[in-house]
Amino acid sequence: MTGRERVMSALNFKQPDKVPIDFNGHRSSGISVTAYRNLRKYLDLPPSPLYIYDLIQQLAIVERDVLDLFDVDVFQLGCDFDKKPEYWKDWMLEDGSPCKIPAMVDVRKTPEGSFIYNAGGTNVSGKQPPGCLYFEQAYFPLADDEEKDDFSDYDDILREVMWTSVPCPPMPIDYKSPEGAKEFRELAAATRGGTDRAIYGIFGGNLVETGQYLFRMDNFLCELLVNPERIHKFLDIVMDRHMSNLSAYLDAVGNHIDVIGFGDDMGTQNGPQFSNETYMEFFYPRHKQMWGYIHERFPDMKICLHCCGGVRQLMPLFVEAGLDAINPVQFICRDMDLAELKTEFHDNLTLWGGGCDTRSVLPGSDVKKIAPHVCSNIEILNKGGGFIFQQVHNVLANVPPENITQMFKTVREC
Repeated sequence: MTGRERVMSALNFKQPDKVPIDFNGHRSSGISVTAYRNLRKYLDLPPSPLYIYDLIQQLAIVERDVLDLFDVDVFQLGCDFDKKPEYWKDWMLEDGSPCKIPAMVDVRKTPEGSFIYNAGGTNVSGKQPPGCLYFEQAYFPLADDEEKDDFSDYDDILREVMWTSVPCPPMPIDYKSPEGAKEFRELAAATRGGTDRAIYGIFGGNLVETGQYLFRMDNFLCELLVNPERIHKFLDIVMDRHMSNLSAYLDAVGNHIDVIGFGDDMGTQNGPQFSNETYMEFFYPRHKQMWGYIHERFPDMKICLHCCGGVRQLMPLFVEAGLDAINPVQFICRDMDLAELKTEFHDNLTLWGGGCDTRSVLPGSDVKKIAPHVCSNIEILNKGGGFIFQQVHNVLANVPPENITQMFKTVREC
């Protein structure tokens, strides 16, 4: 089987010839630039320019020599844009290592840390304090506005927010314009023609997280309960943009991708952020609208939702709304036992993740613990398809390269 055939077989609940592997297929299966630099050195590969495509999370583009070594089956649309020098500018990591970051980002290094500015260059939207490896959001435009219920200026507000204004692949292409759609389509066609891996296109479509980016997480969760009419007005505006963007996205690249990625963290370590009833009122109808639209236009395309935390009680509702796969399957959270999840969702929801615990096992000091841990998880998850291997979220900066190598080596040996 090719990588594409392997992934699609698993997504259709058929047993592939071997476990499909995702590494850097989307922005929650990648690797910190620091860990990636160390990994390339450990593997005795040529030095890399270290392209940081996701500045906020400090995620590196994983180059094809590493994908080949680890026999990876998924490729993220846009992650070959390192071939365009005009997309990049020079930057320096906290430890002084040179790297490349997206040229469109207004980020400034000072003795007090590094700061990301909004689209107009007037306000700080994100900050990286000295010694910190990642950026954190610094400005929530609706956090102190308790009365606003007219969101006609939504597009302007987004330009003030770090998570919605810092470009990632396929930047700087604007697929909503005729010229951008043509360029994006050509990029997607070239990507698909240049690999037999499954192509993962990240759309986003965030609902919960968009509210949290703008209102701040605590405020948004409160507003769902005490001011539901206001939040419905807000989400109606969000959906109007999402549906318009989704139509343009599918027009541009729908014929060239296999999986379309959505994102909405709805879980915590101890369960969902809100009740099933809250999900059904605010988010289920909107997810169903977006996911149904995709299935109607591209019946063979699969929809994957990135959703961290203990969300087991919401997962049947995701399936009902039209979801095909979920990642990262954070099995150390409450009610996320892998064997129980596999039994419950064995033929209607692909578990895209759950392969290796990134909190305690992968960054641990004993590499000998990696193989039995990974093999045990694969034995549970791989029967009958419905499983794509990835570690539980991104590989962080402190993970030893030998542990990463052992993880992927174990997948193939198992």
